[in-house]
Amino acid sequence: MTVKVSSIGLKGLEGYRVQVEVRIRTGTESMVIVGLPDASVKESRERVVAALGHFDVDVTDQKVVVNLSPSEHKKNGPLFDLAIAIAALKELNMIKGEIPIDAAFIGALSLDGMVVKAEGMLPALISAKGLGLKKIYLPFDQTIPIHMLTDLECIVVQHIEDVVQHLEGQELLSFLPQIASNEQIPLFSDSPQKDFRLVIGHEQPKRALEIAAAGEHNVLMSGPPGCGKSLLAETFPSILPTLTNQAQLEVMSLYQLAGERRTIQQNAPYRHPHHSASSVAIIGGGSSPRPGEISLAHHGVLFLDEIAEFTKKTIDMLRQPLETGLVTISRAHSTVTYPSNFILIGAMNPCPCGYLGSNHHYCTCSQKQIQTYRNRISGPVHDRLDILLSLQSINLDQPSKGQESSNAIRKRVEKARQLQYQRYQTEISNAKAPFEVITATSPLTSDQQKMLMNVASKQNWSNRVQIKIIRLARTISDLAGEDQITDTAIWEAMTLRRQGLHKQQSIARET
Repeated sequence: MTVKVSSIGLKGLEGYRVQVEVRIRTGTESMVIVGLPDASVKESRERVVAALGHFDVDVTDQKVVVNLSPSEHKKNGPLFDLAIAIAALKELNMIKGEIPIDAAFIGALSLDGMVVKAEGMLPALISAKGLGLKKIYLPFDQTIPIHMLTDLECIVVQHIEDVVQHLEGQELLSFLPQIASNEQIPLFSDSPQKDFRLVIGHEQPKRALEIAAAGEHNVLMSGPPGCGKSLLAETFPSILPTLTNQAQLEVMSLYQLAGERRTIQQNAPYRHPHHSASSVAIIGGGSSPRPGEISLAHHGVLFLDEIAEFTKKTIDMLRQPLETGLVTISRAHSTVTYPSNFILIGAMNPCPCGYLGSNHHYCTCSQKQIQTYRNRISGPVHDRLDILLSLQSINLDQPSKGQESSNAIRKRVEKARQLQYQRYQTEISNAKAPFEVITATSPLTSDQQKMLMNVASKQNWSNRVQIKIIRLARTISDLAGEDQITDTAIWEAMTLRRQGLHKQQSIARET
């Protein structure tokens, strides 16, 4: 008789149900695992045999065959140890009761029979509900927010004997730490470390970043060194809406797969890799594909300071993630897809020396040097940027009274997001919604279409840029509480698109 027990395998962030089949028969002493196991899965043999020894089970002169189905998927990690051991105990009749078909077992085993945590447990738990599983046996892991996994019974165990006792009908003591209600840690700080009210001047860039936050639009800032580009980018996350429970779980899963730690919090992630980072570090990959910076910025912000200093290959590899919100990494033995729905904030100097258009320094770059520097960002990537900002240095003696705080701006952003969610009947923003849905819910008038076409022909804008202007105008109208796209919103959207390099090009012609 063959015993079948369920576990969960991972392909990227996506989990799939694995049937662990065990059959034990008389023969030469051995344990064989089939079903495309990697080295870490094959090593389960010694761990499982050692764990079976705690039940005085003798598997000498017996052949144990373990099949991990579906056989076409490569199995990685020690996540299947517990399921293999439970299936073997059931096959040896050490477990009398029936194992529920809607229960799964995940976790690694130590030689003394302890059930220990393994990489990928959180994404496996998130996938469990969609796989039709209702009960999960797992080891304790303080980084997993079990209280956020609704409609899923998580049975935390310490030893393999705890699992057997529970399957036999015995109650288990809770191993979860008790958290008093007065010890709850706030998930979102009402006073971020950097607040917009402390940013002097830059009223127009602040307005542009508010629009970007409301509709999840990408931004490219250009200006001389020290004008405030990095400060605005670092302050930008403070006006983003808080993450939902599902978004928090997705972000934490990606961090866990990447081997990085992230505490439970509703703040949007903020990633700012150095321009010397490799394309694998930015996009993801490796011999065993792991999430890169664009996936770790999922539901948050990816800030590329000195974006023109990144390799052209790396910047061009952002084209697919910016368009689809996903990144597919193909290797010889596997192909995985990670989510990468982020807001790109890029910052660069207007020229190699950095002082083109500056009020305090003279630019020493030739027109050819300036054009070569800007061409490091290819046309397809430039088309995918919604807002182009040109910044100038400001005087620090400006009055700071009356500056809006990040909390006030965030409330308007959240209100605009809610209008978008209601319009599209799902949690999707104007920058990510299908264009046919936007045109169906917010069509332009004939006069607005003519106005946009006239300006687009003069600016030589591509169809993608025109679509992005419509998306921007829809977001501006949402911030104003308008049901339809207004003429004022279209004019402001066109201004946000052409005010970046347009100013600098006119200055370059004068020099």
